[in-house]
This record gives sequence, structure tokens and C-alpha cells, in this order.
Amino acid sequence: MKDLKTVTIFTMKEMLKRKSFIVTTIIILLLIVVGFNIPNIFRFFSNDNNGQNTGGKQLLIVDSENVFEGTLDALNSMDLGYQVQTSNEKLTFEDVKSKIENEEISEAIIIEKSTENVNAYQLRYIVKNIATISSVPEDLINAISTTYTNLQISKLGLTQEQLQSLTPNFEYHIEQTEEQEVSGNLAVIMILSLVLFYAIYFCAYQVSSSITTEKTSKIMETLVTSTSPRTIVMGKTIGIGIVGLVQVCLFVAVALISAKLFLEPGVLESVLDMSKFTPYLAIITIIYFILGYFAYALLYALTGSTVSKPEDIQSANTPVAILAVIGFYLSYFTMMNPTSNLNVFASMFPISSPFCMPFRIMMGVASVTDVVISLAILVVTILIVANVAIKIYSNAILNYGTKMSLGDMIRIYKDKNN
Repeated sequence: MKDLKTVTIFTMKEMLKRKSFIVTTIIILLLIVVGFNIPNIFRFFSNDNNGQNTGGKQLLIVDSENVFEGTLDALNSMDLGYQVQTSNEKLTFEDVKSKIENEEISEAIIIEKSTENVNAYQLRYIVKNIATISSVPEDLINAISTTYTNLQISKLGLTQEQLQSLTPNFEYHIEQTEEQEVSGNLAVIMILSLVLFYAIYFCAYQVSSSITTEKTSKIMETLVTSTSPRTIVMGKTIGIGIVGLVQVCLFVAVALISAKLFLEPGVLESVLDMSKFTPYLAIITIIYFILGYFAYALLYALTGSTVSKPEDIQSANTPVAILAVIGFYLSYFTMMNPTSNLNVFASMFPISSPFCMPFRIMMGVASVTDVVISLAILVVTILIVANVAIKIYSNAILNYGTKMSLGDMIRIYKDKNN
């Protein structure tokens, strides 16, 4: 146990001192902070381009024919993101152009009667550069149409009952034919599944890189003479896992703080519904992270011990990387149909269960029995992989020659003298 602790602490220190680890962590933290500031960045440049710092865009609506009879001021109460100004003067395109160039306004709408249809109107939407928009904003079109409709209805002198019959309240209910009910925000599930995959994959990958680097620097020879290969494998796996878990927690903490500081209240909640993320789910997710990490880390420990040069790591790790990607996509795409047999299989299959089962729980389609069976299969898989990895690692770790082939690894594992 003392040797295991020594190797674990040694691995953690070596991991934390790596320039690549430090730089990667800093870059990801900066990307998180910048990512949560994207709305503010867009808002800043949008306001700057429009000559406005607060209050949204300045929109001028020219109604020289008095089509709306002064009711357009109601648009300011509809939260459209505009400060609406109205004018009944007969302003021309050149007049509006001058106002935009002088930054008095950012956009304008000129309302004119159609020359082809007496009951139709033409709305000319004028902006500084048409490349900045794809079309007239739909919410603005709907607001203007609603304002005109309300004006015409008010002229009809209808009773309250007649008005209510024109705008009935429809109540919508969604029902499903399957007996098993599915809940949870699919976008949240997809994002968290992606985060969990990268956390497990990249933390596990560091085990292979660490072993090969230490073989190159001859540190491994000192470790092997001081303790057993089993202790080295478990110590390095635990050490890198602890550092990886702390790193992931740091990313999550910075993301939550950034969301609190830089996003407007309610924005994150409106996009990502986290109401299904309970303490039970958090504990299960951490358990699957740890077990999933161990499964892939032990595989990477095996591949890392078969090469003696850092430039060979990528090719040696390719089979494990392919396995991880298959497991991730198996869980990722089956989440679109969480009640399917394939999704149940993905939640049990050890290469995909760490990415799938936590989110079956979030969707409310996994029973306690399913979770227990999935964890049992994953633990048994880890024990089998650990047995194979440690045996091959013990014989391959001091190999400084060519890269070991699959046949060599099978031969070593079958050799009872090893």
C-alpha cells in the first residue's frame, strides 16, 4: 500500500509539472470563459456598429400614410430588441440613408400603399449593409402584423365574447404510445455525454503517454526495481485519474462561475434544462467516470508499454482509440431512441456504458436493476483487462526494442512462466 501511494503521488507530481498539461488546461479554461462571453461579444460589436451602447437597435418606422393610426408605438412594449421611433413625415430613401449614415438610427421601415393592390401595403426594410441580415426579422414582421390586425378589429366594435371567439385558447398535450415515459432535455444529454467521453478518453490517454515517456527517460527502470509492475500500473492509473478528475471538476466550476457572471439571468436555464440532474445522478456519473476511466486507462497502459519511442504512441493507441469512438457513438446515437433495445445494449456494453447509462438515468428509463447489472459487467471487464494488461505490462515494460505486435502480446499472456 505504501508503494502504491508513492507511485500515485509521483505520477500526480509528474503530471502536474508537464508543460503540455498546464498549457492545455489554461487554454481550455480560457475557451470556457470566452465561450460564455460570446453573447456579450456579439452584443458589444452589434451595439458598436449601430452606434448604440444600450437599449438595443434604433428602428425608425415611417408611416406617412398613417396606415397604423399612431398604434406603432406599442411595438416598444413587445420586447423586440429595438427602440422604435415613428414618423408620419414623408421621408424618402435618401432621408433615411442620411439618418443611418449619421448614426441617428440603425434601421428603418418605410410603409407605403401598394400601387398594384389597393388593399395591400409595401414595407421597405432599410439597413446599412444587406450582408448583415438574411431577411426581415420574423418577430418584427409578426409584431407589425399583429398591431395592424388589432387596429382593424378595434374598428369593428366587436363585443368581448366576439373578440375571444377570434382568438381561442388552445391547450396542447403531448402523449406517447410507448408505455415507458422518457424525460430530460436531449440537448443537455448530448452535451454532457460528449464532455464525459472526452474526460474519460483524454485522461486515459495520458497513461499511455506517461509510461512511454518514462521508458524513454529511463525512470521506469528505477520504478521497476523499487516496486512491482502491478503497483506501477495501478499507481499510475490512479494518479493520472485523480489529476484528471480534479481537472474536469475545475472545468465544470469555471463554466458554472462564468455562466453566473457573464450570462443574463435565466439564459442558461432557458437553453439547458438541468432539473433532471439530481445528486443521485451526479454520484452515478462520477462512478461511471471512474470505472470508464479505469477500463480505458488499463488498455492504454498496455499499449504504452509495447512501444519505446514517443513517436510510436499514436499508432500503438489507434486500436483503443477506435474502440472508444465506437463506444461513444453507440451510446450517442442510440440516445435519440432511448427505449430501443440497442440503447439498452449500449448501457450494458462495457465500452459504451460509461457514456450511456448516466443519461438513461437522467431520461428516467433505467431501473436500479439495470444500473447494478451494468456496473457489475463494467467491473468484471476492468478486472479482466487489468489482469491481461498487468501481465503483458510486466514483460513489455523494459522492452526498448521495436514495437511489440499483437502476436507477441498473445504469446506473452499465454506463457505460464511469465
